[in-house]
Amino acid sequence: GSTFSIDMANIPKYLDDNQGLSESFPGDMGYGPAATGGGAQYRSMEDCHRIILMGLRRSGKSSIQKVVFHKMSPHETLFLESTNKIVKNDISNSNFVQFQIWDFPGHVDVAAPEFDADMVFGKCGALVFVIDAQDDYMESLSKLHSTIMRAYKVNPSISVDVFIHKVDGLSDDQKIDYQSDITQHVNDNLADEQISDVRLSFYLSSIYDHSIYEHFSKVVQKLIPDQMPTLENLLDILISNCRMEKAFVFDVVSKLCIATDSTPVDAQSYELCSDMIDVVIDVSCIYGMKDESEVLAYDSESSSAIRLNNGMVLYLREVNKYLALVCLVREANFDKHGLI
Repeated sequence: GSTFSIDMANIPKYLDDNQGLSESFPGDMGYGPAATGGGAQYRSMEDCHRIILMGLRRSGKSSIQKVVFHKMSPHETLFLESTNKIVKNDISNSNFVQFQIWDFPGHVDVAAPEFDADMVFGKCGALVFVIDAQDDYMESLSKLHSTIMRAYKVNPSISVDVFIHKVDGLSDDQKIDYQSDITQHVNDNLADEQISDVRLSFYLSSIYDHSIYEHFSKVVQKLIPDQMPTLENLLDILISNCRMEKAFVFDVVSKLCIATDSTPVDAQSYELCSDMIDVVIDVSCIYGMKDESEVLAYDSESSSAIRLNNGMVLYLREVNKYLALVCLVREANFDKHGLI
């Protein structure tokens, strides 16, 4: 991770000197100086994909970023102050995990004439709009519509991902009703504007379970559309030849899923594979650190096998410095795991 600034002349004029671009979140987010190794073809961060986080105040934008990329406990996010500046963060690890995240404060009015939509949305790969499902979301829907209209006019290919957030306090029926109502409302508003080709996705999310990692993974995967078919095909070949049930490629720092095979993903398998990364890293930090200068207890020798009580085996294997293959294999087929 790194911290740098933007030419303040390009920031919307309604932000005064005390409300300009803030410093990035502190620390290197675990990526460390070695992240530039491994022969990856790294681009300038100014040329990288950009993910924009928007939504009303207290909708949970900063909490999402803190939990996913800064390993903050979900309970600690209760003490985060409301964002009043544009916060910019670099996530630079590999060719697959290389983008910028801009967290906009809730008071930003994208419909204002002084808002520089070309600068903000022009190079934006994904717009993540967060809606607080535990609050009256009609104001959020109004702001979402104006944001989509402004972004689409500048960048018709932009991906809009709506996170219906904080659903951990809702019943299953409420979740379905809220998602259906919000989806219908947004699509009706766009139909009134005679716009039908916006790349829209709606997700039910919470920082208190794995849904935030699963859905943010889908946002990141959309930033690498050229590589996804190849990665999926390679994983299909792998699970076929190695008799696996499911395979994922994870970024071990953020626990974002970079790719998976073409078989359907069930929530339980995803959670098990995601949790295995925490187990391996935590145990490695205790027993596998060679010296205190190491940034992450994860290297070319990292691997692990966990046998479950349902006849399945969880298997993790290092792919490169910050990517891991995590797969589910039936114990009966786990006889030649050295070949993986």
